[in-house]
Amino acid sequence: MKKRKRKVERKTKETGITVEINIDGRGNSSVKTGISFLDHMLTLFSKHGLFDLEIRARGDLEVDLHHTNEDVGIVLGKAFKKALADKRGIERFGDSFVPMDGSLARVSVDISNRPSLHVHYKLGRNLRQVLDRLSIREYTFVAAEQFIRAFVMNAGVNMHIEILSFDRDLHHLVEAIFKAMARALDNATQLNARVRGVPSTKGRL
Repeated sequence: MKKRKRKVERKTKETGITVEINIDGRGNSSVKTGISFLDHMLTLFSKHGLFDLEIRARGDLEVDLHHTNEDVGIVLGKAFKKALADKRGIERFGDSFVPMDGSLARVSVDISNRPSLHVHYKLGRNLRQVLDRLSIREYTFVAAEQFIRAFVMNAGVNMHIEILSFDRDLHHLVEAIFKAMARALDNATQLNARVRGVPSTKGRL
């Protein structure tokens, strides 16, 4: 089996990002983005997805975290897509529920090369307004959503996130989402010996 491992670099006037990922890893990571909470989320993403992950980023954090946060998502998505290559033999679909104390999140994915992100607020219309007012230091739910959207659009992943319970601790909720995302992607990238070629009637993904 070919190693499903890639390194991608991206430099702009705002950021410089290097990401190396091994899909078939053991959950080892070294992450330094300059955004402490994002480092924590990506470390546990690596751990629970069993992806080996090395990320180095420098960005214009003196402005704010937006450019660095989004660009790390872009480069991680590109590296993930390149590591999967033609996607032969993969399960393609993945799904995971993760509880974190009073929060519960579900993430479902399809590695379809038709990327989109859908967040479902199962606790009522006001939940989004509540989430928009909360932050972990400077890291907000909006920042988490922007990171994930940048990732899925560049990885070619269709992703649904369901917020099923929320205990008003944003850290718990975002952590549940990142862990569920990791586990769902781990499921979807597993190789199945019974799958011949690409898991699509189209013959390609």
